[in-house]
Amino acid sequence: MMGDYTFICRCLCLQIVLLFTLLTIVEVETESNLLDDDGGWTTEDKDRIAQPGPCNINVEDGSLSQEDFIKKYAYSEPVVIKGATDNQVFQTLTRRSALLEGYGHTTVRLSSANSYSYDKRDVTFNEYCVRHVHPQKLTTLGNETFYFFGDNNHEEWQDLLEQYIQPPYRLPFHLPALSFGLAGPGTGVPFHFHGPGFAETMWGRKRWFMYPPNVNPNFHPNRTTLQWLMEDYPLRKDDSNFYECTLNPGEIIYFPDKWWHATLNIDSSVFISTFLSP
Repeated sequence: MMGDYTFICRCLCLQIVLLFTLLTIVEVETESNLLDDDGGWTTEDKDRIAQPGPCNINVEDGSLSQEDFIKKYAYSEPVVIKGATDNQVFQTLTRRSALLEGYGHTTVRLSSANSYSYDKRDVTFNEYCVRHVHPQKLTTLGNETFYFFGDNNHEEWQDLLEQYIQPPYRLPFHLPALSFGLAGPGTGVPFHFHGPGFAETMWGRKRWFMYPPNVNPNFHPNRTTLQWLMEDYPLRKDDSNFYECTLNPGEIIYFPDKWWHATLNIDSSVFISTFLSP
């Protein structure tokens, strides 16, 4: 009897070990799939000219308090914040298939991707995704690149925007306004400035380049950020006034009032900004 009992115990222990191993494999594969998930906004390796860069901007986690945000960053310098909100629901709603099904028929207004967005063009969201969300060519100028960011009918997109959980930080006497967009790899907006705000990527990675208000960056307003990266960045990256970081999905960057900034999408990217206005 004792031998049978020992045999049964060994079998049970073996089954427990096997079950634990299988659960571990499933967990690892699930994490791998999540890391590889691009929401349907696929970017081929050959189309990814820009790569992630260094980060010299302070990085905080979701434990950053409102008081510390005001004291350390609100009026003085940018900050990247990880884990401040959980926007998995909004991220799911911005998968390519979901957006095309829900909003493919709507009309969106594209802006030329130069510093002052001189030109505008109206297309359906479906046409934009099919014809315009493609890799940026090095030879293409800013006024030849059309970009969807914010110029859409907010009533038509209200159901989607209401699902976005805004960053939990506020500036006194400022109100938030959301601006949603997406673009292909290598696209971006050259240096420009405006009021303060937050930006978050849902899908894809985005590089940010920044200068404080009292420093004028050296750039041509009709050259794309990709061209600036290839031609000017090597000469500017060691400037003590130059800030940069790569934003991953789910991460937030705060840009203070009047700070110069340029953006560059490494992958096909979906993103949203919360602009703060008095």
